Amino acid sequence: MKGILEFLLNKKEPEPGATTPDSVLFTTAFNGQDVDPSMLVPWDARAVEVGAKRLASSSSVKLLQNLWAKDKNMEHLEAASIERMERFCQFAVVPGGRDIIRQGEYGNFMVVLLKGTIAIDRLQPWGEHLRLAEAKPGDILGEMSLLDSGMRFSACTTLDDCEIAVLSAESMDDMMNTDPRLAASLIALLARKLSLRLRAISARFSDRPN
Repeated sequence: MKGILEFLLNKKEPEPGATTPDSVLFTTAFNGQDVDPSMLVPWDARAVEVGAKRLASSSSVKLLQNLWAKDKNMEHLEAASIERMERFCQFAVVPGGRDIIRQGEYGNFMVVLLKGTIAIDRLQPWGEHLRLAEAKPGDILGEMSLLDSGMRFSACTTLDDCEIAVLSAESMDDMMNTDPRLAASLIALLARKLSLRLRAISARFSDRPN
């Protein structure tokens, strides 16, 4: 993670007419791993499966700006930076009762909840279904798999009609190539937010009786 951030922060904007190697860090992250292709689910496939319908980006970006302005971690991303994210995100509404993310699969996208509620559940090895949390507008889901190319830790299910923003691996590589400062800021904030979430989950597990 530190290496990615240093690369982005030191990367200069290309001169007009100059050619630079394109980043494919996120889109090739699963290459060389022993991953069953059927378990790698991109957003385009999941969108069709859950009946997602596209939303206008301009109003969704304004909503995202308002939500993250109230988030103690994401507020460090300026409104102008969030506005620049419009070209990299897809915005959609998903009906209630749909699995946006499934535990145990591999996914190369993350989701930001804009409206509605999403349940975050985990099936434990001994068969217990554990409700980890209910996501609220402004929360980010699935960023861990996007950053480390690992298996999904939990399932994320819409409890009602939900408006979401989706950032894919392809879009992250595009951002790294065309707006490296924005990519560096976003990745740093995602890493911090993810670390805090994992600490909270670990604390919950440690507090459970044996």
